[in-house]
Amino acid sequence: MYGWLWRHLPGPVAVRATTAVVLVLAVVALLMFVIFPWVEPKLPFNQVTTTQ
Repeated sequence: MYGWLWRHLPGPVAVRATTAVVLVLAVVALLMFVIFPWVEPKLPFNQVTTTQ
């Protein structure tokens, strides 16, 4: 997958590297600010019970 992405990015190596870093940062920002806050209430981590 990474090879496919690298081959399809335009420009020389410096531009490809910068574009790849920007894409990674965009994905991380999307996860942190949109996906994780949407999923967090649906996860059962606040309802932990233990029995003996």
